[in-house]
Amino acid sequence: MGRSKLIRGRADRAAGFTIGYAIRRAAGYALGRATICAMGCAVGVAALLSLPAASAFADETCNSPYISKLIKGQEGYVHVWTLGVEGLGDGSDKLVTVDVDPHSKSYGKVVGSVSVGGRGEAHHMGFTDDRRYLWAGNLDDSKIYVFDVGTHPGKPALIKTITDFAPGSGLVGPHTFYALPGRMLIGALSNTRDNGGVTGIALYNNKGALIRKYDIPRSKLGGVVGDGYGYDLAVNPAKNVLLSSSFTGRDNYMRDLGEVVKDPQAMKRFGNTMVVWNLKSFQPTQVLNVPGAPLEIRWNLVPGQNWAVTATALTSKIWLVRQDAAGTWSAKDVATIGDPAKIPLPVDISISADGKGLWVNTFMDGTTHYFDLSDPEHPKQTYEKKTGSQVNMVSQSWDGKRVYITSSLLAHWDKKGADNEQYLRAFNWDGHELAPAFQIDFLAAKLGRPHHMKFTAGT
Repeated sequence: MGRSKLIRGRADRAAGFTIGYAIRRAAGYALGRATICAMGCAVGVAALLSLPAASAFADETCNSPYISKLIKGQEGYVHVWTLGVEGLGDGSDKLVTVDVDPHSKSYGKVVGSVSVGGRGEAHHMGFTDDRRYLWAGNLDDSKIYVFDVGTHPGKPALIKTITDFAPGSGLVGPHTFYALPGRMLIGALSNTRDNGGVTGIALYNNKGALIRKYDIPRSKLGGVVGDGYGYDLAVNPAKNVLLSSSFTGRDNYMRDLGEVVKDPQAMKRFGNTMVVWNLKSFQPTQVLNVPGAPLEIRWNLVPGQNWAVTATALTSKIWLVRQDAAGTWSAKDVATIGDPAKIPLPVDISISADGKGLWVNTFMDGTTHYFDLSDPEHPKQTYEKKTGSQVNMVSQSWDGKRVYITSSLLAHWDKKGADNEQYLRAFNWDGHELAPAFQIDFLAAKLGRPHHMKFTAGT
């Protein structure tokens, strides 16, 4: 307890240094943004400039712009953060590593599996800024696991377990892990007080020490009252902006989905806002009205195209977030995903590097959609394919030619019976059709429910 007080006692000084340091370090990179593709990663500028303008960074676009060592060619491994299933294998949450190099003898096979010794609702993860370590979080017990994926990418090792997230910050459900230089921002879904949706963002250093918590606003900013809910985080350093989105609290996400949908009060407890933050001061400046639980946020940073998109889970819409000439940010409903009356439940999205394409997975109907974003004010769906009985995360390869899909959303939200497919599926994409490459049945392999994915290069 004394250590926690000491950390909090240094919070104001540490937070000022942390954000200031991150911005100062980013400034050198941000100057070169005029020639960087849509993903806007603020590292390896020289390498990025050597790539064709139309090159697709794909899943790299959902990483923090401060992450180094971008994968420039064929990814070597896909790491899958996987929920344990009682009675299946060891029953633990685990990081599963799959060899995805088509020239490898173990292509399409599991080559590593690191269990964490318990089930805590494995969900999302994120690299540290040097890309050596993956931080992976649990939504139930709020534990955070740090894996070394830099030393031997094909054989990750668990090196640290962080257990002070909930008691130290008062937050529950670490969801988004977003790297700053030497730091990790963690967006949460809930709180220790009532397990509701009011939450915040925690700031850690790369050694795993909690520095400070920031509350998501509930006051009126820019004419909209905040609901305090959280979900994803995404930074645009060139605009000195952090965006956060919103979902629901622990009382909802740890409950059976069918029960939630039938409970009118529970359905009222979903986020309807996004927040615009000043990245340098880390103060909220605007609250945007985005009804229907806006989830993943993806920036397009092509010069003069500093806009972002998100998808709303409950209303099945694509929203565009952009700044006007006066510097004010706004959010606009620009497209419909599937049939909203059937609640297809858009979950994950992935934007192409040139900002002209967007993959969208809809969980309930098991469909993968592709939208043309050439005109971001009027996205058009140009392709769709049923890729499973349920689909969740979607990750593209660096060159945009490969697409990976996982199936699990939440343990209590996944489908039952024969529709409870649990898989990693890989597809080749030629711009016209998703062609199956390989698949791994995680239930047959006794691995659990596969959720989030991250790439590392081959050795």
